[in-house]
Amino acid sequence: MKPITSTDYNVYFNTDAFTALNEHLEKNNYSKIFILVDSNTNANCLPVFLPQLVTNCEVEIIEIEAGEIHKNIETCTGVWNAISELGGDRKSLMINLGGGVVTDLGGFVAATYMRGINFINIPTTLLSMVDASVGGKTGIDLGTLKNQVGVFCTPEMVLISTDFLNTLPSNEMRSGMAEMLKHGLIADENYWNFFKNLQNLTLEDLDKLIYDSVIIKNNVVLQDLKESNLRKTLNFGHTLGHAIESFFLNDESKTTLLHGEAIAIGMILAAHLSHQKLNFSIEKVDEIKSVILNYFEKVAIEENDLDTIISLMKHDKKNTYGTINFVLLEGIGNPTIDIKVDNNMILKAFEYYKN
Repeated sequence: MKPITSTDYNVYFNTDAFTALNEHLEKNNYSKIFILVDSNTNANCLPVFLPQLVTNCEVEIIEIEAGEIHKNIETCTGVWNAISELGGDRKSLMINLGGGVVTDLGGFVAATYMRGINFINIPTTLLSMVDASVGGKTGIDLGTLKNQVGVFCTPEMVLISTDFLNTLPSNEMRSGMAEMLKHGLIADENYWNFFKNLQNLTLEDLDKLIYDSVIIKNNVVLQDLKESNLRKTLNFGHTLGHAIESFFLNDESKTTLLHGEAIAIGMILAAHLSHQKLNFSIEKVDEIKSVILNYFEKVAIEENDLDTIISLMKHDKKNTYGTINFVLLEGIGNPTIDIKVDNNMILKAFEYYKN
């Protein structure tokens, strides 16, 4: 697979990835290499990665706790302190080996330590491969509010090795599938159609779907890095999805949802809002709901949860001047940004999801 060129770095795939990494390390005289992992990737991915690493540079491993709940400023402080105590300087390199929490937080730590050190992202989950791998977004959560603090900062390179997916639980694989479904809905109906029947999917098919998904996201990012216009389309399903994710994260009586599980709900809701607001075909809404619920179990959302979920939407980063803005569909592959909807429409969309 040919490397994909993003804003000012390349995304390399499978065997080419580690060749590119070692060539980069040979060319750059780094003082020290820090590998950021969480407790899961330390156990499952680091033993796969380290034998691929060829360098005479001193390597230090920094481990953080796994899970979205640890994607916060306290974890950043711990990592900054560890880098400092281990002798990190401006010529150090950070390699972020993990899912979206590790690459988002690790990128933010690298971008801010001594006003910025180089970093490389090695996404190990399907979600991070097709989403966090491209776009130069780094960041952490503010309490339960998703990605409220962060900076745009691009890595030196991104390395995608689908071998890491062999270590991934099935629910994490499904979580990544949500972003791939989204890419089809906002950009390419032919790509969307692949997901209607995946019974005969091979590993080679999955590699190609991941590659195509990265291309779809990259094509959007190249046209709008700072999310002033077109890039907002990548947030289809995220306005309500992030609010649902935050609500389930904050309510101790609820089972925490993975990012993709929440976005799956958000996409069904956004599809129904598209029908209400833009006359998007109800048959297509039903198709979207059917395909998504083939992958994701329906989640129980109670009537008295809705006010809190709707109030959480006011923190969405796409909002301007206090107005909540949605990405909706005029057709599959034809999204529209900055659409305002009223609460009654949102309640109708939840009713549609539940029934």
